[in-house]
Amino acid sequence: MDDRDAGRRMTEARAISALLDGLVDYAGLFPPAALAMPDAVAAYVRHGAGEARAKLGRFVLPVARLDEFVAAIDALPPGTGPGSNAPWRISVLAGATDAPTLQAFDAAQGSRLVIDTVEAKADSIAAVDALGRALGRRYFVYVEIPVRDDPARLVAAIGAAEFRAKIRTGGVVAEAFPAASEVLRFIAACADARVPFKATAGLHHPLRGEYPLTYEPGVARGTMFGFLNVFLAAALLHAGASRERLVDLLEERDPQAFSADDDTIRWRDLTVTTAQVAAARATFVGSFGSCSFDEPVRELSTLHLA
Repeated sequence: MDDRDAGRRMTEARAISALLDGLVDYAGLFPPAALAMPDAVAAYVRHGAGEARAKLGRFVLPVARLDEFVAAIDALPPGTGPGSNAPWRISVLAGATDAPTLQAFDAAQGSRLVIDTVEAKADSIAAVDALGRALGRRYFVYVEIPVRDDPARLVAAIGAAEFRAKIRTGGVVAEAFPAASEVLRFIAACADARVPFKATAGLHHPLRGEYPLTYEPGVARGTMFGFLNVFLAAALLHAGASRERLVDLLEERDPQAFSADDDTIRWRDLTVTTAQVAAARATFVGSFGSCSFDEPVRELSTLHLA
């Protein structure tokens, strides 16, 4: 079943749409999907034309593959690629030394392809400062930081640079997944510093549970976070919910604990309104990178959040 079929089956509450629209940045080039560039570009075209297209965000790629990306787009059938009236917004994984490459790409592509987001890494305040000097305020810059230790000082430095924060919520091995308390601590640090955030890796499923770590047959399983758990927790925190309750939300596996209508999303006895969700998305809750778009959309449709 592709995303068109999933979209037809969804009857989605307006509050859920407010939380999830534009939330999925497509990272099909990355594991565990690891598609070839032409296949990933074709998939992005398909998702962008599908019934679930409102949930689709940016195309994510490494800076070293920008030329390959352009070649794959140029090979698309006429009328199926980006145009001047509907440019593709892309997110590029890059570092401080890549600023000239990014600027040259912008100059060459004009309005057809727009790098509006850069995703970088930093493990120190000095590294955040270096990114600030190199990238300035030309892009939305998400800085991925480690979260095993308290990230508050790094998040504050990211805020001072007028950047955004990024958390890695999983990977292809069980050890790549942080604890729920670490995820909440990161989100809370972002809220305290008024720094928007995004997440990446391990969020293919709407609810927390045990899932295969890759798409290979017979692969090991691991406990993954659900994107609904993570981003509903962030919206509730932004709306003033008690932090003590939200670790339990991050670990919630029961679909019956969630409900939604046009005006609210509820988890057990906690409620966030559509207006509060929209405010969180506008200023705090960014997106998440996923190497699959079909899988999150398909599984979300089975929850019947309407």
